[in-house]
Amino acid sequence: MSTEAKRVITALAALLLAVLTTTGTAIAADGDGLSAGQRIANALRTSPVYVDAAYAEAVPPSRQRQLSDRIRRTGLPIKVVLIPLAKGDAFDGESDLLAGTVRDRLPERRDLVLITSDGDFPDSLQGYEWPGDTHQARSAVAAAGFLDEMRDAGLADLTAKAVDLVAEGKGEQRYEEAMSDLGGTARPTQSGSDSGSDSGSGSGSAMTGWWLLIAVPALALTVLATRAALLRSRTAPAVPQLVFTTARAADEAQVRRRAEAEVLALGEATRAADVAATPGLQQALDAYAAAGTVLDEARGVPDLAGALALAQEGRDALAGSPGLPLCFFNPLHGRAALRTGWRPLGRRDRLDVAVCQECADALRDRRAPEVLTDTDEDGRTVPYFEVPARRSAWAASGYGSLMPPSAGLGGAR
Repeated sequence: MSTEAKRVITALAALLLAVLTTTGTAIAADGDGLSAGQRIANALRTSPVYVDAAYAEAVPPSRQRQLSDRIRRTGLPIKVVLIPLAKGDAFDGESDLLAGTVRDRLPERRDLVLITSDGDFPDSLQGYEWPGDTHQARSAVAAAGFLDEMRDAGLADLTAKAVDLVAEGKGEQRYEEAMSDLGGTARPTQSGSDSGSDSGSGSGSAMTGWWLLIAVPALALTVLATRAALLRSRTAPAVPQLVFTTARAADEAQVRRRAEAEVLALGEATRAADVAATPGLQQALDAYAAAGTVLDEARGVPDLAGALALAQEGRDALAGSPGLPLCFFNPLHGRAALRTGWRPLGRRDRLDVAVCQECADALRDRRAPEVLTDTDEDGRTVPYFEVPARRSAWAASGYGSLMPPSAGLGGAR
C-alpha cells in the first residue's frame, strides 16, 4: 500500500475514534452549567496547553508540561487546544468556530496565537493569530504538518514543532519550502495527506489499499449517520394540549452552537466598530456582555434563546436602526415581522406582542402558534411565558416584546 494511502486511512481511522469517543461526551457537556468554550478558556488561564481526555495517550501530562515550558520560553501569547472535533459536537466539527469561541472567552483577547486541532484531519493542526499576522501563525502551523521530519510524528511532536515555527516568525517561508519539497502547492488552511500512488507496489497491495480507502470512509459515514440519529433523538417533552402544541422540539445542542456563533460574531463586530461613527456602540457592548453571561450560565433552551435575543439587540444597536425583537411565541423563529394583539388564555387584557409571519398566520387562522417551552415550579412543561415573571426574565420580557424599545433586554435580567 502506498504511503499516501496509509496516511488517508490513518486520518479516517482517527476520525472514527473521535466520533465514537465524543458521541456520549458531547451530549453531557451541554448540561454541566458551562459552555465548552468557557471550560477550555478557564483551563487556559492556568496553563497555555489544553488537551482533551481523548488525546491523553497521544499527549500525556508529561508532554503537556514540556509543551507549556516550550511556549513560555518563546515569550509569545501562544495557547494550544487539542480536542477531537466532529460534526454535531459543541463546535460542529469546525476548528474556526473552536478558535473564535475560545478567543472570545479569554480575558487577554488583544494578542493571541492559538494552535488547535484541525476539524477536517484529526491528526493535523490549525493556526490562528490576532489581531494581525505578525508571527505568520497560520502558515507556520500548516508548514509543520508537511515537513518530511514530521511525516510519522505523533501529535505531541507535531504541536511542539508548530510552536517552534511560530516562534521563528518565518511561517510563510517555511510553508513555501515545504510545498516546494512536496512538488506541489496547497492551501495553508488545510493540512493533510498528499495524493498519488506508489508505482513500486504490487497489484495485490494496490487492490488492498483501494479496498480500504472505500471501506473505511463507508464505515465512517455509517458511524456519523448513527451519531446524528442519536443527537436528533434528544427531543424536549411535548407541550400539554391545555394551551398550545409544539410542532417540533428544539435541539439544545444545536441552539447552543447557534447562540455561541452569534454572540461570537457580535463580539467581533463590536471590536471592529468605529467608536466615533457608532453612537450605539456602548449599548452593543452591554448587550454583548449580557449575552455572554447568559450563554455561559444557560440552563436550557429558554436561556440560550435569551442569548440570541441579546445578540440581536446588540446588532441593532451597532446598526443604529432598532427593529422588532425576536418572535414572542418562539424566539427561535427569528426576528418578528409585525406586532399584533394577543389575549392569553384566561385573561381579559390583550398584549401587544411581536410575532413572526408563521405565528401571525396561525393566530389569524385561529390555530395555536408553536411556542417555546420551559419548566414551571411543579416540573411541568409549559409555554415559557406562563412561568412566573419573578422566576424568569424571559417570561417578564417576552424576549423583548414586553419591554419598552429603549429599555433593552439587559435590564430585564
